[in-house]
Amino acid sequence: MTDGVAPPTGTLVTGSEIARLAGVTRAAVSNWRRRYDDFPVPAGGGVNSPLYDLAEVQAWLDKQHKGQEVSQEVQLWQALRGVYGDDMIGGLAEVAGLLAERETSAELSPDIVRLARSLVASGSTAEAVSALAERFTDSVRRAGSDQVTSPRLVRAVCHFAGQVADNATLFDPACGIGTLLLAVGAEHGPRRCGQESDPRSARFARLRAELTGRTSVVIAAGDSLRQDQWVELKADLTVCDPPVGDTDWGREELLLDSRWELGTPSRAEAELAWLQHAYAHTAPGGRVLMVMPASVAYRKAGRRIRAELVRRGILTQVTALPPGTASSHALPVHLWQLRRPRSLGDAATSVRMVDLTANDPDGSLEPESRQVADVPLIDLLDDAVDLTPGRYVEESHRDYAAEYAVLREELTQQVRLLADLLPALAAGDGHGSLEGPSVSVAELARAGLVEYGDPEPISVSDQLDTDYMRGFLRSAANARRSTSTSGTFRLDGKGARIPQMDITEQRRYGVAFRALQEFEERTRRVIELSRDAASLARDGLGNGSLMPER
Repeated sequence: MTDGVAPPTGTLVTGSEIARLAGVTRAAVSNWRRRYDDFPVPAGGGVNSPLYDLAEVQAWLDKQHKGQEVSQEVQLWQALRGVYGDDMIGGLAEVAGLLAERETSAELSPDIVRLARSLVASGSTAEAVSALAERFTDSVRRAGSDQVTSPRLVRAVCHFAGQVADNATLFDPACGIGTLLLAVGAEHGPRRCGQESDPRSARFARLRAELTGRTSVVIAAGDSLRQDQWVELKADLTVCDPPVGDTDWGREELLLDSRWELGTPSRAEAELAWLQHAYAHTAPGGRVLMVMPASVAYRKAGRRIRAELVRRGILTQVTALPPGTASSHALPVHLWQLRRPRSLGDAATSVRMVDLTANDPDGSLEPESRQVADVPLIDLLDDAVDLTPGRYVEESHRDYAAEYAVLREELTQQVRLLADLLPALAAGDGHGSLEGPSVSVAELARAGLVEYGDPEPISVSDQLDTDYMRGFLRSAANARRSTSTSGTFRLDGKGARIPQMDITEQRRYGVAFRALQEFEERTRRVIELSRDAASLARDGLGNGSLMPER
C-alpha cells in the first residue's frame, strides 16, 4: 500500500456506482466514508473521483447490512414518485416543509409523512433534505434535462469563483433549487440572495437552505427578467446557470429596460439578456460568473453586445469547460467571467482565454500554460468578435518561426523539382491522334485486357501499358465523352478510345504521361504550400511572431 491507497485487486467502482448498488444517494456514500473508519480506502482514481475495489465494497456492505433491503430514503422517493409523478419538485417542497416543522400540507399522505419522519430519525434533517436534493439532481441529469445545474458545473463555478469573503453578498437570479447559490463560498458567512421563476423550486430552495443551517439566505419567486425582485441589489459575486434557448424571455416588453447597457439582445439571445441582468446587479469591483452555451461566443446576433463587453473592459475571462461538464449533453460549455470596473482606469486590457476542452470533466480544472492565452482587447474586436477560447489559445502557442521555416524549405524543394518533371516533347506527326486507327476501352475490356478499377481502369495484359491508356483517356477528345451534361467529369473509360500502337511506343508515351501526372500533382502541392506560407508569414509579421531578417 502506498500513500494510503490500496492497489487494485479487481473491478473498480465509483462512489455513484456504490450508491446505486446500495440503493442510496452519493451523499449517503460520502457520509459513510466520513463516519466509518473501516470503509474501503480508494484503490485508484483521483482525489475528486476515487475508485474502490468492488469486492471490498460488497464485503463492507454485507458487514454493515447496507443494501440488503430498500432504504428509507428510497422508499420515500418511490412513494413521492407514485403520488407526484413528474412534479417531484412539488413533492420535495412539501416534504421539506414538513421537516421544517412549520409548514404542513394535507397533500402529503400518512405513508409519506411516516417515511419522512423515519428518515430524519435515522440521521439528521440536513442529511435527509440534502439526500433528496441530490437524488432529484441525479434523476434529472439521467433524464437529460437542464432543469438543475450539474455537479460538475457546480464544481467548475466554485473553482473559478475562488475565495469568497464572509461578508460578501452572493446573487443567483436563476437559482432553481439553490444548488449553485448554496455551493459557492463558505457554508456560513456570505449573504445569499436568489430568485427563481418556479415557485415550487423557490420554496424548496428556501427550505433547503434553512434545513441545512444556512441562515443568511433569501430567495424570491418570480421571473427575474420580467419581475425583478432585487431591483436595488448590488452583489459582490453573481453566479448564474441561465435557461438555454428561451426565445420567450420578454424582449418586446423590455425593449427600453435600463439593464441593457451593452445593447438590447435579440429574441434568440436570451443568454445575453441574463448576462446583462446579472451584470446590472453587480457592485463596482464585483464579479459575474455565467455558464454559457459555446455558441454564444460566436453567434452573429450577439456580436454587438460581445463587442461592448470587450471594448469596455468588462469581460475578463472565458473558459471552455470539458465536454460532459453539462448534465444533458456532451457538448462543451463556457464559463464567462465579468468584472464591473470601479473606474475607467480599472477596466481590463485583455481577456484571458482558457481552453479545457481536452480535459477530463472530473479531472483538474487548473489549466496548464499551453491552455491559456491572454488576448489584448484590440485582437478580439474584428468583424466576428468570436470569443471561443480554442481559437486564441492554439494561435498563441503556435511556433511561427519553426512552422514558416518548414513550409519554406518544402516549397523550395518542390519548386526545384518541378522543372525536372516536365518531359521533353518534340513536334508530333499526328501518330497519336485519335483520328487514326483506335480501339475503345470497352472492346479491350471484353477482350480481357482491361479491368475497371476504382477509380480508373487498369491494364491486366503485358500488351497494354496502363499509363499510356490513362494518359489518352484524359485527352480532350475523350474528356468530352466522359463529361456528363451537368459538367461532371468521370474517368470510367467505357466510351473512350485510345490509339493503336505497339507496346514499345505505348511505354514511351506512358513515361511522358506519368511525368505529366506527377508534375500536376506537385504543382497542386506547390500552390497549397504557397498559400499556406504566405498566410502564415502575413499573420506572423502582423502579430510580431515573425520579423524580416536584417
